[in-house]
Amino acid sequence: MKAEIIAVGSELLLGQITNTNAQFISKQLAELGIDVYFQTVVGDNQTRLLECLNISQKRSDLIILTGGLGPTKDDLTKETVASMYQTTLVSDEVALQSIVAFFKNRNIEMTENNKKQALVLRGSTVLANHFGMAPGMYFQQGSKAVVLLPGPPKEMEPMFINELVPLLEQQLPQREKISSRVLRFFGIGESILETKLERLLDAQSNPTIAPLASDGEVTLRLTVKEANDLKAQVLLDETEQAIMDIVGEFFYGYDQITIMDVLFRQLKQDKLTIAAAESLTGGLFSYEMTNFSGASSVFVGSTVAYSSKVKEKQLNVSKEVIEQFGVVSPDCAKQMAVAAKELYNSDIAISFTGVAGPTKQENKDVGTVYIGIVGKEAEPMAYPIVLQGSRQAIRVRTVKYGCYYLLKEMKRWKILNDKL
Repeated sequence: MKAEIIAVGSELLLGQITNTNAQFISKQLAELGIDVYFQTVVGDNQTRLLECLNISQKRSDLIILTGGLGPTKDDLTKETVASMYQTTLVSDEVALQSIVAFFKNRNIEMTENNKKQALVLRGSTVLANHFGMAPGMYFQQGSKAVVLLPGPPKEMEPMFINELVPLLEQQLPQREKISSRVLRFFGIGESILETKLERLLDAQSNPTIAPLASDGEVTLRLTVKEANDLKAQVLLDETEQAIMDIVGEFFYGYDQITIMDVLFRQLKQDKLTIAAAESLTGGLFSYEMTNFSGASSVFVGSTVAYSSKVKEKQLNVSKEVIEQFGVVSPDCAKQMAVAAKELYNSDIAISFTGVAGPTKQENKDVGTVYIGIVGKEAEPMAYPIVLQGSRQAIRVRTVKYGCYYLLKEMKRWKILNDKL
């Protein structure tokens, strides 16, 4: 079954509200094994909605419309659908009684136009609205099915789950389900990742592999269509292992986990405390770290040293380093990290210094960043990176790289300690 979603409402086109309904419906249909091939947004205009329906009718088996079921003149969805499929609208007595009771219970005068909300397509299955007034409809004509749902998510979502899903399940008794798994990678670009996985990508069928880049990291979404849950997991496992054999060194987690999540859990598992000295990141690392419940068991403190004087006075960055190398330098990053570790008596420490932009600093280009890391007994390290993007993007990516290099160093320290 090929599905299509049409969201009706000029407010969507004007950007006054976000079309969260399409996201919700697509996810629910995927779990039912129904493919969504198209999503459309159209204003409250009968001519344009008819054009959309004519196109949808030719290419989709299931058309789901949201919005335009209210009492006002610009609510034209069901009238347009009735015209398209050459049927009429009739008043649903159960829905009408519910609407009348709504106004009566609240001691509010009911205007005549509210009766319009009780109108449904003749011959349709009425979907009860337990969280609003306008009912939904499931209308079948030949091999095509049209569903009309209210626009407000608080009405649409429970109606979809409780009223529509059972109907769709009747249509798909032996349906294939769609299962997905997201693999998250850091330290490798999308183009390089895709090149390394070219053989797998060219041969993919079921499961499919879809790369996606976001804020300096890359994700791979594995999607399998299979009726048997156990077999679906086996197929996903096999595909994941094939990917790991090639680029496993850059993998850090699944689904919605972040690299900061992984770092925090690792620090907690290894019973390590951390401190920070931040310049260009302006406290962003500390903010992210303290967002976790129980952060005090891991994170002990930080200093935001934005000016050279504060770096010198609070973090003991030497005048010689500042004069000879500048504050945007590996030497400065190392001294900042060492000072933070000593100041807060932590097991490890991290520092960030660099140029977030929009202009050069110390004749160094925007995006030049140094991350300092020092462990319990190890010598301090400084990682140089060059980033692109806006000022905020550089800050965000710097923090992610800090997490990435910390995890690498913690792994190296553990290997060294195990050898000793």
